[in-house]
Amino acid sequence: MSSEAGRNSGLLDSLRRVGATLVEIVHTRLELLVTELEEERAHIARALWLAAIGGFCLAVSALLLVVFVVALFWDSYRLLAVGVLAFGFGAAGFVLLIAVRNLVTERKRLFAQSLEELRSDREHLSK
Repeated sequence: MSSEAGRNSGLLDSLRRVGATLVEIVHTRLELLVTELEEERAHIARALWLAAIGGFCLAVSALLLVVFVVALFWDSYRLLAVGVLAFGFGAAGFVLLIAVRNLVTERKRLFAQSLEELRSDREHLSK
């Protein structure tokens, strides 16, 4: 009788340890997921602030440059100056939009580390 009771308590202890280990694994994976979310949020916020400030500075600079060039060529080639500047800024804007598209599409996959850890856990548990 005591042997059977010892076996049952040993089995219950083993089940508790397995359950605790599983809870610990899930907890660790959720912490990793939250950390990745926070990193992604911080990355996006920083990129947006830098883009907004940079865009504002470039817009003011471009406006002042256009005014300067048009004033410089006011008497002789003002329409040509405005046309060349419009074409130049349009081309630069197009190139920058392509660069932004490439930057967004080349971004690493969201939750890549969490997915890799879950894949690793699945492989270890299936053995």
